[in-house]
Amino acid sequence: MAFASKIRQIEKHVSICDDEDGSFLRKKKINFLGPGFAEGSTMTFHHISYRVHLKTGHYGFRKVVKKDILTDVSGVMKPGLNAILGPTGCGKSSLLDILATRKNPKGLTGDILINGFPLPPNFKCISGYVVQDDIVMGTLTVRENLEFSAALRLPLSMSKKEKQERVETVLKELDLSKVADSKIGTHFIRGVSGGERKRTSIGLELITHPTVLFLDEPTTGLDASTANAVLLLLKKMALQGRTIIFSIHQPRYSIYKLFDSLTLLAAGRLLYHGPCDNALPYFKGLGYLCEPYNNPADFFLDIINEDSTAVGMSKMTIITIPIDEDNDMEDTDSIALGLAIRFTRSAYYKQMMADLDALSSDDKKKTTAYKGIPYTTPFLHQLKWVSKRTFKNLIGNPQNSTAQICIATFLGLIVGSVFAGVKNDATGIQNRVGALFFLTTNQCLNSITTVELFITEKRIFIHEYISGYYRVSAYFFSKILADMVPMRTLPGIILTSLNYFLIGFKPTAVAFFTMMITVILVAYAASSMSLAIATGQNVTSVANLIINICFVFMIVFSGLLVNITTISPWLLWLKYFSIPRYGLNALQVNEFTGLKFCSELEQGVNVTCIAPSPFTMVLTCREGLPTSETCLPTCGGL
Repeated sequence: MAFASKIRQIEKHVSICDDEDGSFLRKKKINFLGPGFAEGSTMTFHHISYRVHLKTGHYGFRKVVKKDILTDVSGVMKPGLNAILGPTGCGKSSLLDILATRKNPKGLTGDILINGFPLPPNFKCISGYVVQDDIVMGTLTVRENLEFSAALRLPLSMSKKEKQERVETVLKELDLSKVADSKIGTHFIRGVSGGERKRTSIGLELITHPTVLFLDEPTTGLDASTANAVLLLLKKMALQGRTIIFSIHQPRYSIYKLFDSLTLLAAGRLLYHGPCDNALPYFKGLGYLCEPYNNPADFFLDIINEDSTAVGMSKMTIITIPIDEDNDMEDTDSIALGLAIRFTRSAYYKQMMADLDALSSDDKKKTTAYKGIPYTTPFLHQLKWVSKRTFKNLIGNPQNSTAQICIATFLGLIVGSVFAGVKNDATGIQNRVGALFFLTTNQCLNSITTVELFITEKRIFIHEYISGYYRVSAYFFSKILADMVPMRTLPGIILTSLNYFLIGFKPTAVAFFTMMITVILVAYAASSMSLAIATGQNVTSVANLIINICFVFMIVFSGLLVNITTISPWLLWLKYFSIPRYGLNALQVNEFTGLKFCSELEQGVNVTCIAPSPFTMVLTCREGLPTSETCLPTCGGL
């Protein structure tokens, strides 16, 4: 009866509107639970401590400093709305990530249980995690994003119709049906509102009917009305039996009063954990009196920062740690430590520890879910759907691909006109080699655009990979098939076709297709190197700088700007890392084999060697004329 009364009470207050037409939260019951989940799960965490090693100082003078992010934090998260509150840097996001098993386990101690048992290895896949910054593909519609999540996170045993029904159910429950076919939006594409974007992020996690839903500061970036609407939505989900755990910084009172459980952190220590309604009485017992119209969330932060004017120290003496000149502990840390010690002596802490002991036993501890990620779908299925999404993203954001094709066409016409009509004389050799050098160099420089391919999607990839959407190999090969191949292949075909016939290269089909394939392979190799460099960088400008430096050295060692045989032996090994060198060598062999350059010698004109030979050549010319094995002569055939 009490549960039904709560549902009626919350539905009575749900009237906040997010959209301009006022159609967001209607007075209706929502069943967010899937089959077999009549109740939410209870998550317990025992003596969680987390320490990281930070590097300080500059290169050559660095030292490693240990920093405690969390210290002996325990608690119980039951079905309902469980808030983790605290000032910036208190460790609330770290605690959330640890509970969701999304933190590096190095430096982590303690145990996490669900319903009294160790977390299963697939916990990341069966739980939901909504990140602070909404990570959705902006070029896709709301429906397409949900269909992608359903295709990769629901088992193949479910039919396509069942998955589609699941998507439609989530759209209806989150009131996204009206914008289901609207694009999420990017910097260049106008999309849905901020509240609709946040609800789409939540919907991606609800596809799997998770028993536990984690959210990292779900109100960040939202206005007051939209933030209140999102929390009301979460409250309705919690009243249906869902266990919802989220971090939040400084909520207003209309949001705070929705909380069922409150976990208050400061300096990585637990200051309070228990029912939200009991938080004010607890601090009142410590001598901290909240003014009648003060927001409790602001009041707690004032206590931590020692800014509160409502301190009645005459009733209770708070434990504080004296700070001397040799102690590097900050004032806030000292207050937090004192309040944490007081909490360990309180009745709330004893009750919490009793609940923890009742929900667990010694033989169920010492096990974590930090293991390999199990996947719901096989590799080929993942490859199909990730490639499909990449193609849609390419079509929905055509600026880059259109620019690549236009530039390839423009350069093909200009360069073809500059080198047009090459002859079989000294100038013909020079122009041929120059044109071939341009083709290989241009393909390398154009591959720099590959950097944005991974950096712009890096956050999406990391989130989806950890959540068990797909394997790394499926994502990589999908980028090769659906992005790098069309973006590097089509411009290469256009550039080669225009240059080949305008310049007048060897008029044979074999030579033409050999050149085209070589140019495309150079683009593939250069793009792969750019992609490899981009994976280790978070800033596009830094990745571009590193790639440019690499290509400069590669071009120097390509064999045209400097004769390879004259380079010092201790630097000569760098030629093996030059991508354009291999491309230029292949193009030279393809073009010069079989050509005759004897017309000027027959007329008595003295010519010199101007282009390096990639391999030892067997030269043919008129009898008595000298040959060279290190360069392409103006008289001879290969």
